[in-house]
Amino acid sequence: MQRFTISLDDELADEFERYMHRAGYANRSEAIRDMLYIRLGQQREQADHQGDCMAVLSYVYDHHARDLTERLARLQHARHQLTISTTHVHVDPLQCLETVLLRGPAGEVRALANAIMAERGVHHGQLNVVMGQDAQGHSHEASHDGSHGHAHDHPHGHPHDHSC
Repeated sequence: MQRFTISLDDELADEFERYMHRAGYANRSEAIRDMLYIRLGQQREQADHQGDCMAVLSYVYDHHARDLTERLARLQHARHQLTISTTHVHVDPLQCLETVLLRGPAGEVRALANAIMAERGVHHGQLNVVMGQDAQGHSHEASHDGSHGHAHDHPHGHPHDHSC
């Protein structure tokens, strides 16, 4: 482990302290470490289009939009090897929310997500990408709860719980 010191202007330091407390960090080191993991992961994703990733794509869409349900299904079926699971929720009489778990080469995952989010009638699309492990087996991402990625065995089944 290495230690280093950084200097921040007062305004940035105060903003960081507020962020740290809102996010529930116990100390600055954990908060900065997670920020670095996230940013470095983003850089890796941009540089490594063939690197393995897992991702969560979420979007809201108007299910009355002409042929949109069929267009979305066609896009997902065309790249079925990337889709692990899809969850569909009826938000209100006009809108549905879908969350799609994706896995594969980062460039292909992002291309599928962009194609889905670009469909007319899709709103509020967002993709969250977690790059795979590097050659030393270290994950470079932080989990939502602030803990770092970890390696252990999980069943590798690919449930397809979406309906066609």
